[in-house]
Amino acid sequence: MFKTRHAVPGSAPGTLTLPAPASPAPKPKICLVEYDAGNLVEREIVNPAELIEQLNSSKVSWINIDGITDLECLEALGKHFNLHPLALEDVLHTGQRPKVEPYSDYLFIVAHMVYQDKKGRICGEQVSFFLGENYLITVQEEADYDVFNPVRERLRAGRGIIRTAQADYLAYALLDSIIDHYFPVLDEISNAIEDLEDELLERPDRSMVMKLHEHRRSLTQLRRYVWPLRDVVNGLLHDHTGLIKEPTKIFLRDCYDHTVQLMDFVESYKEITTGLMELYHSSVGLRTNEVMRVLTVITAIFIPLTFIAGVYGMNFAPDPPEHRGLPLNMPELYEPHGYIIVMVAMLLIAVAQLFFFRWKKWL
Repeated sequence: MFKTRHAVPGSAPGTLTLPAPASPAPKPKICLVEYDAGNLVEREIVNPAELIEQLNSSKVSWINIDGITDLECLEALGKHFNLHPLALEDVLHTGQRPKVEPYSDYLFIVAHMVYQDKKGRICGEQVSFFLGENYLITVQEEADYDVFNPVRERLRAGRGIIRTAQADYLAYALLDSIIDHYFPVLDEISNAIEDLEDELLERPDRSMVMKLHEHRRSLTQLRRYVWPLRDVVNGLLHDHTGLIKEPTKIFLRDCYDHTVQLMDFVESYKEITTGLMELYHSSVGLRTNEVMRVLTVITAIFIPLTFIAGVYGMNFAPDPPEHRGLPLNMPELYEPHGYIIVMVAMLLIAVAQLFFFRWKKWL
């Protein structure tokens, strides 16, 4: 679901190293989007050196890198924009806690993007932002999927104020898109939990416990991302570097409200899964009690019958060898219909017990 890459233990701070991939990693996709109020240029970049040459300082530049398998590209960007090696190291070593760090002339922001892949599985990846005065660099882990297409469409169509605003508004729009895409993921989890609740009430099964644990694990992971993401937005709201303009902070307030709402959803869904786990154990306990009650009733019915059958199975001799009567032995053994009489008596005892259990509401 979520991948984490750590630095080599004992390595020097700011060391840029790539993890050894299990298979040959594809080259990252680099896209350069430059725009102002009247024009927008979108290019696919192959060579990192070519990227630096094509930057236009008079426009807002958005450099999006899909994939973290090219050290040359990151080092070139770090040298051109004076990016700190520690920030570049956090880009490569994913699994960072969402955060915002101010540097001399840019902000370094880490967030986690969550989405569903083509198979419906919940996936997540780290997105790193370098926000300068007139540029924004975003670095994603994977190249297959992201949640930025609505922002790209707004840029191409020139809808809203995104083309007239600065790079800080673009950073807000991308961050807002990341936050908004948590909602459909949580909706899917909510629908799955509701279906499990209905099944638990009708026919509890052990496989449902595994599904509940999977949902709890997903919610715990989402909580790890949403909780600090709220602090990230709050940090941007109280930015003192001047990179976040006052008009953009108004929009960030709405973004902050969305993170609070997400936290409420995550916490409430976790409580629901806890309640469903207790409901499962209660349902299993009730079913076990019902089974034990029926078995106890059956056992209670057969106890006197077993006693009678055991007594008559003692094989007392009806007559002594001298053919004299034994009055202290079982008199029924001398009766021609003794077997029928005993069986009817046993049946009457069983029926009487059933009525007694019904009267006591044990059945």
